[in-house]
Parts: sequence; structure tokens; C-alpha cells
Amino acid sequence: MEVKKDNNKNTSSASLIEEMFRAGAHFGYGKTRRHPSFKRVVFGVKRGVDILNLEKTSSHLLKALEFVTMSAKEGKTFLIVGTKHEARKVIKEAAVTLSLPYVSNRWIGGTMTNFSEIKKRTQRLTHLREQKESGELDVYTKKERLLFDREMDKLERSFGGIVHVNKLPDALFVIDQRHEEVAVKEASLLSIPTVALINSDCDIAKVQYPIPANDSSVASIIFFVDKFVKAYQEGVGQRATADTTEKAE
Repeated sequence: MEVKKDNNKNTSSASLIEEMFRAGAHFGYGKTRRHPSFKRVVFGVKRGVDILNLEKTSSHLLKALEFVTMSAKEGKTFLIVGTKHEARKVIKEAAVTLSLPYVSNRWIGGTMTNFSEIKKRTQRLTHLREQKESGELDVYTKKERLLFDREMDKLERSFGGIVHVNKLPDALFVIDQRHEEVAVKEASLLSIPTVALINSDCDIAKVQYPIPANDSSVASIIFFVDKFVKAYQEGVGQRATADTTEKAE
């Protein structure tokens, strides 16, 4: 029985590695851009480009997904962050699917460390939305309404994904720690754990749950975001089942 269990585990691991390989997850950046902390997860170098060790990526990924599932089961909320061009659409779709807050345009400094001030901006956006929908802005001149629209557009770009957030998130899911350095730093200052897809130019030590893989390819980003979505949904499902069982008892 033990041998069979090990074989199943090995088969599952091999399948995951094959999936990641097909997604191009093994491509790092040029060796000259490699952060020293990434040395242990680099398999080799091909034509000056780091090739990542997907066996180690697999291990990191499973640990991160276990944390995601457990967090969702406990009713905890993730803030999804991905402002680089390749990630914006993907993370927004994931956030909408999971009903989670997100930042896809630009991280505003102090989004978490100065949350009370950011909340004032999201409340302003909510107020303007309500005024426009109710027709309250119709009493203003065309020029004044144009100014309100411009203000709303600016607020939507900056805070549209977090407009309904009333408290700090329990964790972050980030695409590219280096690109989202300010967000990760704010999370660290507040002791908020971070799960992050990071490539070879990132500092792996700055993330509690790093996923070392290609963070610049759309295909790779889609693959790992999909894994995150499914892990979170699994946790939500486990929570629902536990609640149903508790009520039945």
C-alpha cells in the first residue's frame, strides 16, 4: 500500500511539473538579472537565460496553495495585486470570480498602511456613483458634470477594485514581488502574509509563500492564477460544508 501511495504522489507531481512546463513556467530572466536568493531554485542556464527547477517550484506551489485553501476555509480575505500589463486582466477576472478585492492599475502608496485615508477616497467614489445613478448630478452644469466624471474615472482606476473593502485584507496574492514591491513592503509592515508569483529577479526572502516561476508570460500567469482560484474555491467549499454539518448537528 505504501508503494502505491508513493507512486500516486510521484505521478501527481510529475503531472503538475508537466503542466507548468507547457505553460512556460520554467523560463526565468537573464542570468545577469538573477537575485542572489534565487540561486537555489535555478536548474541551469540556457543561452544566458535562467531555467527554473520546476520540481522546487512544485513544492513551493503546493505549500502556497495549502495556505490559500486553509485561509479561505477560515473565512479570510485575500487582496489580489497585479498591476503589470500582462497580469491586469487575469487578476481582475479572478477577483471578480472569487468576489475578492483587487488592485490592477497602480498601487497607491499607503493603501494598507494608511488605510483610513484610502477609505475616504473609496467612500468619495461610492458617493459619486450614488449621486450619478440617482440623478443628483443632473442639476449641475455640463462643465461641472464633466469634472465629476473625470474625478470618478480617476477614482475608479485607483480604487475601483477595493471600493467595498472595509478592513485590511488577511493576506495578499501578488504577481511579481519586484514590480509590486511597495505593496509587499506594506503587507510586511502590517504582518500580513503574502503569496506571490516571482521570477528570478525577485527577492524570494521577502515573501512568506513564494511561487518561483515565470511571472511575465501571460500563459504562465493564467496558469498560476487559475491554481489560486481553485485553491480558494476549495477552501470556501470546505467552509460551507463544515457550516452545513454544524447546523445539521
